[in-house]
Amino acid sequence: MEHNLLAISPIDGRYADKVDYLSQYFSEAALMRYRVLVEIEWFIFLFNDLKLKKTKVLKTTELRILRSIYEQFDVVNAERIKEIEKDINHDVKAVEYFIKEELKRGPLEKYSEFIHFACTSEDINNISYACMIRDFNDRELLPLLSGFVQELYSMAIKYKKTAMLSRTHGQPASPTTVGKEFVNFVSRLEKEMEILCSYSSCLPVKMNGVVGNYNAHYIAYKNIDWVKASKKFVQALGLGFNKYTTQIEPHDGFAGIFDCVKRINNIILDFDSDMWWYISLSYFGQKAVSGEVGSSTMPHKVNPIDFENSEGNIGVANSLFEYMSSKLQVSRMQRDLSDSTVQRNIGMAFTYSVLAFKSTIKGLSKCVVNKKVIQSDLKDRWELLAEPIQVVMRKNRVKNPYEKLKELTRGKKKITKTTIQNFIKPLEIPAADKKMLMSLTPEKYTGIAEKLVDSYKLKVSAYGCSPGGCAGCKGCG
Repeated sequence: MEHNLLAISPIDGRYADKVDYLSQYFSEAALMRYRVLVEIEWFIFLFNDLKLKKTKVLKTTELRILRSIYEQFDVVNAERIKEIEKDINHDVKAVEYFIKEELKRGPLEKYSEFIHFACTSEDINNISYACMIRDFNDRELLPLLSGFVQELYSMAIKYKKTAMLSRTHGQPASPTTVGKEFVNFVSRLEKEMEILCSYSSCLPVKMNGVVGNYNAHYIAYKNIDWVKASKKFVQALGLGFNKYTTQIEPHDGFAGIFDCVKRINNIILDFDSDMWWYISLSYFGQKAVSGEVGSSTMPHKVNPIDFENSEGNIGVANSLFEYMSSKLQVSRMQRDLSDSTVQRNIGMAFTYSVLAFKSTIKGLSKCVVNKKVIQSDLKDRWELLAEPIQVVMRKNRVKNPYEKLKELTRGKKKITKTTIQNFIKPLEIPAADKKMLMSLTPEKYTGIAEKLVDSYKLKVSAYGCSPGGCAGCKGCG
């Protein structure tokens, strides 16, 4: 589309068709909708839960009218809020005025001053951003990662017996299996997903006024336990409660999520890097897509571009996460506004992460294990058996086993089966050990790699939000 070609950010331009659905969480209109939700739910809470003097218990029809303001929130409503903001130069106050306009059309107009009651803008903002991040994680990020992990796990099971030459420091090392290498990433990702899930389910927020002391709340209603009330309110939205804050919630929870996603990104990046090398070694072939061009001058090329794109987008995402996780935890005294503009980039970091994950998933879908190449590269690597031979010699207290195998193998151009077996034959070790070493081949020397794959218990179904949204939420997102 023409407007995509004029976009400054590739998120809204080149990659828009891949990620534009995330605007339901991260666009300015989405932030407005979350703010409207928080304002409305706070209004309802004051009336129906706290039953403040000068209020009334809201009827079912009135609740329906109120919640329809955010449930039916659309671009026209967002544009109206922007019009108000142009006049008053305050984005959260514009949301308050918008809701009051909506209430003029019904029986609740006389109660409109309870909209934004005793709130500072940050009370609304911190809850809105927390709902935004939580909903995105539950409904988009964790399900996407879960799908990727399940695919990795299925490949780990499929190739658990496929012996493969390892490389440490880029040099041939003790064999592993393709499946074991995949399950390593499954394990790493699931550990971080569990942390991410725990953060998302209880992101700390505040609802305590201008400097965190409920000053205005207690002036108006001294008989209310406002700490207990605000805790009940935020927990009903499926969030955690932070009792001790300044004007702003200190964003430690946000920093925790950013750092966790950054670690997930780094694990994906590590996988991208490994796959790139395996493809370059022809351990994996790539399915050629009809019509695609791999090089502007070399017709034969099928490049690992998806893994490379993932790597680049992870770099952008992590640079944003790195800055935000350090910046957002610092605010001068009780409040400065420098966090406001930074938080508007939260969606950018998450969206670049999603782009990366999708690229990795696409790259993996093109890959085919080339067993012939893998087996060919491993079968004549008899020098790899220097390790098990010297360990068995150590077990049997043969002197200087490491040094003897070093002299036999290190730096030698070609170590053959004959070389190894001629070394084993005269060893003064038990017959059973000698027989075992004589029957050993590079392909068989994979330890318990297969059993390690079999013993892994996939936990991926435990992640993500249950159908119907977050616990207790009346419509976050």
